[in-house]
Amino acid sequence: MQNLAPRLDADAATQLAGWITSSTRPGGKLSLSVRAQGSVYEAQRAASCLVEPAVGDRVLLAALGDGTAYVLAVLDRAAETPLPVSLDGDVTLRARGALGIVGEGGASIATGGTLGLTSAALDIKTVEARFGFSRLVAAGAEVFGDIARSKIVAGALDVVAERIHQRVARSYRHVSELDQVRAKRVDYVAETTLRMHGENALVTADELVKMDGANIHVG
Repeated sequence: MQNLAPRLDADAATQLAGWITSSTRPGGKLSLSVRAQGSVYEAQRAASCLVEPAVGDRVLLAALGDGTAYVLAVLDRAAETPLPVSLDGDVTLRARGALGIVGEGGASIATGGTLGLTSAALDIKTVEARFGFSRLVAAGAEVFGDIARSKIVAGALDVVAERIHQRVARSYRHVSELDQVRAKRVDYVAETTLRMHGENALVTADELVKMDGANIHVG
């Protein structure tokens, strides 16, 4: 499109208020047409303009003496239209102090690549949390959890550990098919009663079977 804006002196720079009439991305770079004071300027978005201009926006335009023009800021947009902060290329957001992000209606982060978090400590507070993933890998030195109630439903659960220690008030297990333990030594101690029952019971030993008690009843 031919630039219909009047030519300026070589060293001149003029700021104008105008309206975006068209927005295209030839070659991936944003190109804007701005109508201001009866002229049409072909403009680029200034690096400092964080909000991506859209057709119908009222903007602040800087027309330079070399014929180039830049949209410096979006001055006004329809209230129901969102304001996307969009930048080309890699972006780093740095705060010398603390950085806070507040979204009263919610907040979301989406990326087609990798999302990385690095910090001295991670503190998350929420009423409800949901995680969905195809594969989870966690590595750490220590895990501590204080949970009132926990429920896990899994198709298969494999645990490999050097030592497992459990201390509970009551423990219940319901196995619908097979319960198998293979160990070098098995030691069960009951302070009051030890009861084992089955439709068929079989106890075998390669060398010795010993029964010791004050009273032994068979049959």
